[in-house]
Amino acid sequence: MAKRGGFPGGGIPGNMNNLMKQAQKMQKQMEESQKALEEKEFTAAAGGGAVEVTVTGKREVVKVKLQEEAVDPDDVEMLEDLIMAAVNEALRKAEEESAAVMSRMTGALGGLGGGFPF
Repeated sequence: MAKRGGFPGGGIPGNMNNLMKQAQKMQKQMEESQKALEEKEFTAAAGGGAVEVTVTGKREVVKVKLQEEAVDPDDVEMLEDLIMAAVNEALRKAEEESAAVMSRMTGALGGLGGGFPF
């Protein structure tokens, strides 16, 4: 009885095999890039350096540094605003770096036989 479907000889054709190897290599590179990004730290300041916040690529705040002059008991709202601005800027930097890394990686998808048809 004849086999149905599959490839003649039961193996994967050469081009498909190469594509699979390239895809696996790219997946490994993406994983390594993601890990490096998660370990990277991004720092931003607000209020002329009165407040400084550091976040990781995992979007976790790891450090908040306040200059003494930023701590005014009569104006807590200003300090809150400075902290929020510094955190948001640090997170924006992390997101920007993440987008740049992903763009470089997905741009390389074109090398896998002209991209995907969908």
